[in-house]
Amino acid sequence: MTIQKKSKSVVNVGVDIGKWSLDVCLYEKDLYWQVENTPAGVKKLLGRLGHYQVERLVMEATGRYQFLLAEKAMEKGLSVCIVKPQAVRAYAKAVDKLAKTDKIDAQVIAEFAAIVQPEKTLVKSKNLLKIRDLLARRRQLVGLRTRELNRVKVMGRFLEASCRRMVRHLDQELVRIEKQLNRYVEHESDWAEKKALLKTAPGIGDTMVYTLLADLPELGTMTNKQAAALVGVAPMNRDSGRMRGKRRIKGGRYGVRTTLYMATLSATLCNPVIKEFYQRLVAQGKHKKVALTACMRKFVVILNAMVRDDCEWQY
Repeated sequence: MTIQKKSKSVVNVGVDIGKWSLDVCLYEKDLYWQVENTPAGVKKLLGRLGHYQVERLVMEATGRYQFLLAEKAMEKGLSVCIVKPQAVRAYAKAVDKLAKTDKIDAQVIAEFAAIVQPEKTLVKSKNLLKIRDLLARRRQLVGLRTRELNRVKVMGRFLEASCRRMVRHLDQELVRIEKQLNRYVEHESDWAEKKALLKTAPGIGDTMVYTLLADLPELGTMTNKQAAALVGVAPMNRDSGRMRGKRRIKGGRYGVRTTLYMATLSATLCNPVIKEFYQRLVAQGKHKKVALTACMRKFVVILNAMVRDDCEWQY
């Protein structure tokens, strides 16, 4: 007599991430429980989920508090989806669930997982995660340095020396971060060809290349419109009836857009194609920031085409 093994129940899991706790809801089973957001708590949670066939495990991007659960769940082979909090909140409003507690949030996220079925978040290597962290830290240090340089001009001669000391310390830390970044990038052997290709574009430096490869891995696989939208430099329509609203950029990946802004600013001075395009738009009466945003869009579209077609920059 053969004993048939009972198949596991398929569930969609929603987790409301907190600094200290994880609120968990299984949509199909209408089960809710809470564990601590610690290695022991995550182990306990994943052990309990092992009794089910997890269709998708959905959580919101809440700073860095979701990283521990996401990493351990991916190691277990679960389909992890890290979604924007605005998307879950918009869904909650659409289904008229306006109350907000940790338990309700977990239930809404679980329902969002089952109904909307968000795309799975790509698994990233530990080396790539370190590169992304170093890039984020570099952006933070550059921001701090800019603020200190601005303070030199407004704090007066009495405190000028203090501000300049801080700038020197930040410069030293930037050098250390960039050395670390270069070491980790060397381990990404798959990047060598794309890195060489992208650096042929005037105005593109190492930081821009690393940001594109780490934070925009879809580069070269998208259409022009998709590339612009993903970075957040595609103008969005605001039309209704006879009203024609002003187009504005919205959404996208902030880190990529910020770095692209600085690269494009440099390209308007040293890149013949971007420089000519920028000057033509300004001559037509476009506001300089509007012209620069248009250049950002043109630049990322060209970079996407270069990687897609395996083609170096052409004048």
